[in-house]
Amino acid sequence: MFLERRTADISRAFYYRQGSAGSGISRADLEQPLADGARILHLTGITPALSAHALDAVAFAAEMAAASGMMVSLDVNFRSKLWTREAARAVLAPLTRHAAVVIASDDELDLLSRRPRGADAAGAIAAELLERGVRDVVVKLGARGADAYTEDGMSHVDAVSVEAVDTVGAGDAFVAGYLSALLDGGDVAVRLRRGAVLGAFAVSTAGDWEGLPRRDEVGLLESLAPGGTDR
Repeated sequence: MFLERRTADISRAFYYRQGSAGSGISRADLEQPLADGARILHLTGITPALSAHALDAVAFAAEMAAASGMMVSLDVNFRSKLWTREAARAVLAPLTRHAAVVIASDDELDLLSRRPRGADAAGAIAAELLERGVRDVVVKLGARGADAYTEDGMSHVDAVSVEAVDTVGAGDAFVAGYLSALLDGGDVAVRLRRGAVLGAFAVSTAGDWEGLPRRDEVGLLESLAPGGTDR
């Protein structure tokens, strides 16, 4: 994948994934890793779009992980240059029956349901997913923050205010924060807050993942004023 910074506000992605190593992933590649005792299997909607082998491997991994008691996380991560919305919906909606955590941007959530997109659709789709057995339905809202729907209701976190330099990778950074807080035993508010903080690190530095914090740096944005120096 190549990213072109076309203007200060617009980037373009170019994918060259046909025949790549990732497109050749198979069930055999996953059997041992799935047995190694991980606490979470995290899946994204990019992998099954790469090839029939990759699609089969993702479905196998989700089913095996859920059957073994491992938590399954699914981030929709729709990429229109890899497949159509209908093709994505046909694959991703069935995967949610194995997922404990489902994460989507507000314009991706309908790919997990037959409900039409709309301003009031998020709550209804989230309720549908919770009825299927999903425990956390997390909706990324970009600069507006994020929402999480659970059996206890809906929670919201505002985005952390920073100077945006490069928005690429912000969604994945949010997911990393949310899941790491989940592994630490944090409640929904803590998970959302850490996700927002990591998303802020991502957008305020150049590159996809290069600006993400170490664990001891997670509080940096909250402990220093903008333009401050940690002395």
